[in-house]
Amino acid sequence: MKRLILALGLTLAGAASAETVNGLKTADEFAGVQNKEERSVAVFQEMMKVIESPRCLNCHPRGDTPLQGDDMHPHMPPVQRGVADFGSPGMYCTTCHGSENVAYSTGDGSIPGHVPWQLAPVEMAWVGKSAPEICAQLKDPARNGGRDLAEIHEHMAEDGLVGWGWTPGEGRTPALGTQAILGELVQAWIDTGAMCPES
Repeated sequence: MKRLILALGLTLAGAASAETVNGLKTADEFAGVQNKEERSVAVFQEMMKVIESPRCLNCHPRGDTPLQGDDMHPHMPPVQRGVADFGSPGMYCTTCHGSENVAYSTGDGSIPGHVPWQLAPVEMAWVGKSAPEICAQLKDPARNGGRDLAEIHEHMAEDGLVGWGWTPGEGRTPALGTQAILGELVQAWIDTGAMCPES
């Protein structure tokens, strides 16, 4: 009986710490998935809720044109990827994008800002890719900016440009959850073997 009470207490304690925040499940919510590989895949699928956000995809386009807005339309004015993903001479990203978001004087939107402001390298494109494709890409240093899994975690959990996705300025929907929760999910995915979904 004591074992049953102890097990029930641990289960309830775990449940109390598991909480969905702003539409994104925390890593604790996957503790009940006993099979380690299945838990890893489930955690990655939750990460995809952020990865598939326009806040991420707009800066991870397939071509040389960034996307913008919640509807992910081509950037206006027309710009190109250019030199080192910072734009073309005479039209660098910093021509319009400063160190922080700037609200329009009309109050109807804002120009996003962060230092640096740039596109992800083209080999890190996510638009139009499936969860298995993005998962494999994240694990491949040739297609993830030369990062190992620990550096992928650091990028997603701590990088300020990634963090901008939760404070995108007037007129944009923030990514789900928080950057801290995404970081916990990434670490949980790594700790369970960084498994990829099959479909």
